[in-house]
Amino acid sequence: MQTFDSDGVRLAFIDEGNGDPVLLIHGFASSVRTNWIEPCWVSFLERGGFRVVAFDNRGHGESEKLYDRGLYGAPLMAEDAHRLLDHLSIPRADLMGYSMGARITAFLALAHPERVRSAIFGGLGANMVRPMAGTGPIARALEAASIDEVQNPTARTFRAFAEKMGSDLKALAACIRSSREPITRDMVATLKCPVLVAAGTEDVIGGPAEELASLIPGAEALPIPGRDHMLAVGDKAYKEGVLAFLRRRP
Repeated sequence: MQTFDSDGVRLAFIDEGNGDPVLLIHGFASSVRTNWIEPCWVSFLERGGFRVVAFDNRGHGESEKLYDRGLYGAPLMAEDAHRLLDHLSIPRADLMGYSMGARITAFLALAHPERVRSAIFGGLGANMVRPMAGTGPIARALEAASIDEVQNPTARTFRAFAEKMGSDLKALAACIRSSREPITRDMVATLKCPVLVAAGTEDVIGGPAEELASLIPGAEALPIPGRDHMLAVGDKAYKEGVLAFLRRRP
C-alpha cells in the first residue's frame, strides 16, 4: 500500500485500475483488505471499468494508530477522504462506504458536495438517522485484558473480529469512544447527488435500506436478500446492484 499525509496523520491507501474513480471507505475495525480486497470488490470494480481508490481509516489497518479519542469521529475522518482525493488530484469521485464508512461518506457528501459524483451507503440504512446506541460495552470489550472477560454478546463479537484482524485494540477503543455526531433526517434530505442505500434484509445493526432511501430525494434502495451486517459485504446481489447503479448514474 502507498501512504500519504492527512494533516499530520499517515494513512495507507491503494489506487488500482483505470476509468471513473470510485473511493471506498471501510467499516469500524475493518480495513481495505478485509472490507474490499478479500470480498473481491476491488477486482470486481476494476473489471467493471473503474479506477478503485481505498484507504485504511486512521487507527485501522496499515494506517497510523492514534489513542486520543478527540482525533476520531466521522466528520474528521471524512476530511481524510477529502484530502486523499486532493492528494490524487481527483476532482470528483463516486463514493461507497460500509457501516461506519457509510457515515463518513455521508459527512463527506454533506461537507463537500462538489467532490461527490454519487454516494453508496452500504450496511447502513434507517439507523443512520436514529440515535446511536451506546458504544461503552464495545469499547470496554476492546480494552479488556482478555476476551474471556467479555460477557456482552455483541461486544464479544466485535472483540473477536478485531483480534482476528490483528487490530490495535487500544486505537479501536479510542475510535469508538469518539464523539458521535448525529446525522438527521433534515441533513440527508439536503443530499443532491445520486444515492444508493444497500443493506441486508436481516441487518439489525444498519436498519432497513428502504427507510433511509425514502428520506433522500431520488435515492434508490438495494435490499440484500437474507443477509445480515457481516454477510452482506461480499454478496453477489450487492455487487451487481452497485455496478448497475454506477453505470446509470449521471
